Amino acid sequence: MGQRVLITGISRFLGGKLAQRLERDPAVDYIVGVDLDEPEVDLDRTEYVRADIRNPLIVKVLQAAEVDTVVHLSIVSTPTRVGGRTAMKELNVIGGMQLFAACQKAERVKKLVMKSTTAIYGADPRDPALFTEDMAARGVPRIGYSKDSIEIEQYARDFGRRRPDVDVTILRFANFIGPDIETTLTRYFSLPVIPTAMGFDPRIQLIHENDAVEALHRAVSQAHPGIYNVAGDGCVYLSQAVRMLGRPPLPLLLPLVAPVASAVRRAGLVDFSTDQLRFLLYGRVVDNSRLKKAFGFTPGFTTRAALEDFIRGRRIQQVLPRETVEQWERDLYAFLRRRGEQEVEEVPT
Repeated sequence: MGQRVLITGISRFLGGKLAQRLERDPAVDYIVGVDLDEPEVDLDRTEYVRADIRNPLIVKVLQAAEVDTVVHLSIVSTPTRVGGRTAMKELNVIGGMQLFAACQKAERVKKLVMKSTTAIYGADPRDPALFTEDMAARGVPRIGYSKDSIEIEQYARDFGRRRPDVDVTILRFANFIGPDIETTLTRYFSLPVIPTAMGFDPRIQLIHENDAVEALHRAVSQAHPGIYNVAGDGCVYLSQAVRMLGRPPLPLLLPLVAPVASAVRRAGLVDFSTDQLRFLLYGRVVDNSRLKKAFGFTPGFTTRAALEDFIRGRRIQQVLPRETVEQWERDLYAFLRRRGEQEVEEVPT
């Protein structure tokens, strides 16, 4: 018998694209997708089951389908998608707990692949230049997607200890980007004017949507237990990304960042959460050496190349020439430098 795979979150981009990829894999005999919404992509031999992973009856689906591999992608990063923070936490944390409990009872399950995020490392001005898989956040996030992801990872590791016969693979993805995927960051980069925090220029690391799907497929088809950072090589500064996009920046004083983010969220443009705002202040870059050496996968797109493909694929029209944006930025930093020098001169000796 070939592989029998269950995918949670089949209605979302990664779930649908992974199912399409697995359908072309002759080693996969059967695919079942579980979600409350139907898949948005065309699938030929994937069976869709409308089910809620928060319901203990999910174990019946695992047993009836006789799956040996579970891919957990039903993890939400934005509260408005599911009706608020409470519903988001229930789906992420309670859903993960119920799914792992079901896997424990399903004796045929021998592999668990879970989508996680580099957001578990947090975003702090004291962060190291690169996060490895063995590091943790400087301060444990108290709310939001980062906190949920830390809890879900812990439950997955606990499941692995209870079922040592199951290979558990946790993929910590950097921010997704590409011509088709929709995320908070892609919507932010699509704004006609990009608000930034004055005096902050975070380093941003990305993973192309195609590389994300390929990493998931390899985790399903090959044996790679463990935790891996999945991110493209290199990084870009936010100011560089804004110049590449050809969008005019809107530098904001730090006290105005949160109110502006709330206004953008209420307008339905970008769903900024607290942990995502910290990312746009301090940035985050991870080490992908383990992905290359132990997992055996080198992403095809660097961070810069992934951003460039996003710009081409979305046909983003440059509002201003790149030279103009760069000149504005130089003028702004020159103004700040002059002000700083004046304040030093005015200090009484």
